[in-house]
Amino acid sequence: MSLSLPTPVTRRLDAFTGRWTMYRLTVFLLLGITAWSFVLSFAGALFYTPAALAATAVTAVVSALVASRVMGLLFRTRPQTDSSLITGLLLYFLLWPSTEGSALLTVALAAGAATASKYLLVWRGRHIFNPAALGAAVLALTGLGAAAWWVAAPLMLVAVLPAAALILYRNRLLPMAGVFLLAAGVIITVRMIAAGETLPAALWTLLASYPVVFFAGFMLSEPLTLPPRRLQRLAEAAVVGVLFAVPLSIGPVFMSPELALLAGNLLAFALAPRTGIRLRLRENRALTPTARELVFEPVRPLRFQPGQYVELSLPHGTADARGTRRIFSLTTAPEDPGTVAVGLRAAEPVSSFKTALLKLKPGAVVSATAVAGDFLLPRDRGVPLLLVASGIGITPFMSQLRSLAAGGGPDGTLPRDVVLVYAASSADELAYAAELHGMGLRVLVCTPEDPQIRGWTWLGPGLPDAQTLAREVPDVASRAAYVSGSPAAVSAARAAVRGAGGRSVRTDAFLGY
Repeated sequence: MSLSLPTPVTRRLDAFTGRWTMYRLTVFLLLGITAWSFVLSFAGALFYTPAALAATAVTAVVSALVASRVMGLLFRTRPQTDSSLITGLLLYFLLWPSTEGSALLTVALAAGAATASKYLLVWRGRHIFNPAALGAAVLALTGLGAAAWWVAAPLMLVAVLPAAALILYRNRLLPMAGVFLLAAGVIITVRMIAAGETLPAALWTLLASYPVVFFAGFMLSEPLTLPPRRLQRLAEAAVVGVLFAVPLSIGPVFMSPELALLAGNLLAFALAPRTGIRLRLRENRALTPTARELVFEPVRPLRFQPGQYVELSLPHGTADARGTRRIFSLTTAPEDPGTVAVGLRAAEPVSSFKTALLKLKPGAVVSATAVAGDFLLPRDRGVPLLLVASGIGITPFMSQLRSLAAGGGPDGTLPRDVVLVYAASSADELAYAAELHGMGLRVLVCTPEDPQIRGWTWLGPGLPDAQTLAREVPDVASRAAYVSGSPAAVSAARAAVRGAGGRSVRTDAFLGY
């Protein structure tokens, strides 16, 4: 997804949100909203007392942490602290704040049920249901309690709105949230107008008194229950939005936000059945002085499309703030089912995840939680392409180009009109240069010194500006453009392509680059 925000704004946002994993960023933002709830409570601007908020928050978080440790021991896995904190904090905002023992017991039960679902209601490494929504639903379905969604208070929106926007921007899920808000918002607004509300009053009530913003930012966006493709996510958002807004009931069970989300989770599971992903390391080879390619053999056949990514999971004892999961673009072609590879930067400072990954010996098995992504080439092979890669941003293009080469002539050349703009910090950092040269595609190389590769056009250091790009690729307007690399490089390249007359630009920014 591409945002039409000014380049300096997107650069700052990408730099800020890319400092942490999605899970750690979510924890920080939820803690910020929690702190704001206490500010409102102490100021008398929130119905609930500070004592009730504190008791509920501590009960939810501690119960989730303890349940996670217990389940980890039972299933002999390392519990994820960030995940437990997120579950506990979400339930804090969903359930009635109270200091009464019986009410706090239901909070603890909801946290226990939510945590247990991460281990019991799982299909090959992926959650079937959103854990926090399931925990709240269990209380309602058993008659032990009901979710209050008290986070939907007018002044809470001050903290919830920017936090939800950051999460959705970080995860590139703003379109999905927009579809949900449109579907739910239209129905709820029409219902209120039919009941006598004015349009402005109905819209304000929707935002300030319904948990639509919090729901879209922190519940609907839960990554381990999302389908892998953009259109599938939009379909799920539309269905959840309708169920969220329409007052349905089946016998004594009435539709609620949490049940709407669980129904959406089932739809997502049906749209994209998940398979177990286990990869056995075959080779760890150098691409450049600061980049490597890890080559694996899938234990089971792995289905993917060129340009997609895989999320590797590697629990390790010294995990830093970036966590134990990481997304990497696939570099191999699906036409070679016995090989799956990823490319990565290995320059200092290296995260704990990359350190553990690079220390693996051949034969080691790594699990993955998902293959996903929409950075896919047009199906019509008659559409000419412009690929712009910066640094390790070449990796998704290697999967696409290798797939094209597999369907090309016996000499390995491509059966498609492709221009590749490839920028690197030095000629030594041009990963896959020999393989790319053998494909016979036109390459505009951007390095401080001329790499002197026969047939390649050297443009000097840095990505080309719009004027240079228009001169070197005069038919840029007719090409489908794809840009991959760091957030800063993607922003600059996208602006150059559009300035040169490019119309269709798809981007793949490597957050945490």
